[in-house]
Amino acid sequence: MNRNVLIVDDDRILRRLIQKKFEIHAEHFSTLVAENGAAAVTVLKENPVSLVVTDLQMPEMDGFALLAYLSAKYPDIPVIVLTAFATPQSQKKVLERGASGLMEKPFVVEDLAKKVLDALAKEREGGTLQSVSLEMYIQLVEMEQKTCTLRVVNKANNQTGVLFFSQGRLMDARISDLHGLEVAYEILGWSQVSLSIEDTCVIGEKLIPGELQAILFDAMRQKDEADASAEDFVEPGAPAAETTSPLPKASQMTTAPQHPSNMENRIAAIVANEPCIKPMAVDGNWEPFIDNIRNIGNAVDAGDLKSCYLNFGDNRRVVFIEDTPPVALRFSEECPKDVIRRLLYDWRQ
Repeated sequence: MNRNVLIVDDDRILRRLIQKKFEIHAEHFSTLVAENGAAAVTVLKENPVSLVVTDLQMPEMDGFALLAYLSAKYPDIPVIVLTAFATPQSQKKVLERGASGLMEKPFVVEDLAKKVLDALAKEREGGTLQSVSLEMYIQLVEMEQKTCTLRVVNKANNQTGVLFFSQGRLMDARISDLHGLEVAYEILGWSQVSLSIEDTCVIGEKLIPGELQAILFDAMRQKDEADASAEDFVEPGAPAAETTSPLPKASQMTTAPQHPSNMENRIAAIVANEPCIKPMAVDGNWEPFIDNIRNIGNAVDAGDLKSCYLNFGDNRRVVFIEDTPPVALRFSEECPKDVIRRLLYDWRQ
């Protein structure tokens, strides 16, 4: 994963010197520059940044204002402060404002480079995964109640997002200076990604409401709807696509087909006897999610999972049953829990 280090200082000669000296570390990071805090904000919005090095005394927007902005919008980005007045009091002040380190001017540029490399090493300690299912990894984060910061790069456009987890709970999500649930949905909708994991989380308050499984399911649903809309779009003048037969309605599934399989008979019996249960359509878009559900059992040495019950609140309770093709059954709000438990028990017999 490409890492960018942003140098913020109003001294043009010092900026150029640092940028030139840092070229020998190009295999580890790239160097971006800004002449003050306001320019740094623009750079941050346009580029993924792993570390900020900033002076304090600058015109227009000084280092203290930049520290406050970073703390609010980019809390996961470490900051090294450059200052010509490094007294114990000033050091305490900048650390309280959110800086992770401090270097007194004048300094040797290679000493600053060492601080930068040490800070970036903390991001790499968790490891980098290039070919991995984001959904599967997040499922494991929740199962293991892991605390971490997960940096996600969308390989389609090199956009970077950040997911914050504390004890398996999704605390917040960030893309550039945007935060919150909608940002989490966007990141979770990315298909081809690489991941970088840091085993810390700077977010102390849960800023995203809801359980992780519900958020994952909503993200998958939004992605499916977006993909379906893209597939249904027809350019003006283009021939209409052939229509496919609709999936059977619930009432149609209560009657077994002429040559019913055991699976079809069981579905028909369930729907006929329990009006609070309805079948759901399962198409190819669900395959990655269902594969991940099945693989979770193997990840914890329990073998392939046969079924999965997901509770998303009103009208969102779903059971996935392993078969070919998979089956999904939706339970209405008034459906008794013992019916669901009995179904899961009976199905495995």
